[in-house]
Amino acid sequence: MYRRVLFVILAFAVLAGCSKEASTPQQRPTPEVTVMTVTPRNIPSTPSFVAQTESSRQVNIVARVSGFLDRIAYQEGEMVKKGQLLFQLDPKPFKAQLESARGDLKMQQARFKTADANLKRVKPLTEQDALSQADLDRAQGQFDASKAAVFIASAKVKEAELNRGYTTIRSPVTGLTSRSLQREGAFVNAIAETANLTYVAAIDPIWVTFSVSQNQMAHWREEARKGLVIPPKNLDYEVYLVLPDGTPFAERGKINFTDPSFSQDTGSFMVRAVLPNPKRELRPGMFVTAFLKGALRPNAVVVPQLSVQQGSNGHIVYIIKPDDTAEVRPVVVGNYKGEKDIVIVNGLQAGDRIVIEGMLKVVPGQPVKIVEPGTGEDKVVVKPVVATQK
Repeated sequence: MYRRVLFVILAFAVLAGCSKEASTPQQRPTPEVTVMTVTPRNIPSTPSFVAQTESSRQVNIVARVSGFLDRIAYQEGEMVKKGQLLFQLDPKPFKAQLESARGDLKMQQARFKTADANLKRVKPLTEQDALSQADLDRAQGQFDASKAAVFIASAKVKEAELNRGYTTIRSPVTGLTSRSLQREGAFVNAIAETANLTYVAAIDPIWVTFSVSQNQMAHWREEARKGLVIPPKNLDYEVYLVLPDGTPFAERGKINFTDPSFSQDTGSFMVRAVLPNPKRELRPGMFVTAFLKGALRPNAVVVPQLSVQQGSNGHIVYIIKPDDTAEVRPVVVGNYKGEKDIVIVNGLQAGDRIVIEGMLKVVPGQPVKIVEPGTGEDKVVVKPVVATQK
């Protein structure tokens, strides 16, 4: 009986000890993080815009005279050179008009010759009182009238020559052609819609247009006033493009026009740049990304995009204090810098240590273990924060 009681007591003691041991919480391991020390540096400030390409000279090809379209002399959609034949109207009626005008000119020249000879005979006879003053006035009038008739006939010859020349329609510029709006054999009326034949768009050089909002302009001026951004001398920005597939466009350009007024509909003004396009990679109507190069952002704070997270009240980063404990720091973000970095406008200063790896296990106010990049336990990829364009 004594042994049985002793066994029960020992069993309860063992169970109590196990229960006490099981209830003891395990200590959480110190999270491993990688940090970066903030070091301000001068970086280029390159604002970007959604832009669209535009022909630097698009010319509508319109018939100046009426007639039947004999020939379409170009390949639709292909490049043509300045002076290249595009359309040929039937020239025969205009040749006939030219011959008629030339014949009338010869007739009027003959009449003028007769009037001139008659005036030369009448003048001396009038001076000798052999003929009356009325005879002289009549001869002078015939001379002046025939001279004017020769002038009118000469003008009609020039007009007929122009009209005949207008039957041959050539390209006024080097550029890409559009489709023909009329077919061979169609009657083209110079004063009707059928006079529109096609257009030619010059693409070298090519224009690129984009809009700058009133808020953007005010923000840039404020940054320049505070010395946060140093614009180029005389605002001489260099423009470069990135194509829709992410490929940089090889050529660089300059701004050649800015609209003097803001649009009442959009609150923005238009800016136009001109770029060489020797390989004809750009066509009118393409959407591209335009960057303005030339401004400098002094003492800028640049951090990896993945170190910035979206908090409930804005963007935040994790700061490691001198005692190796974590702290949440709200920040104001700016533009992206390259593909992986982002500019911090406000919230960080030189010497701050920010967490760039392992932030998922960081607890504010708790200590962390700093390790080399790529050796921490936390390998979860954090979605980059969306920066506000400035």
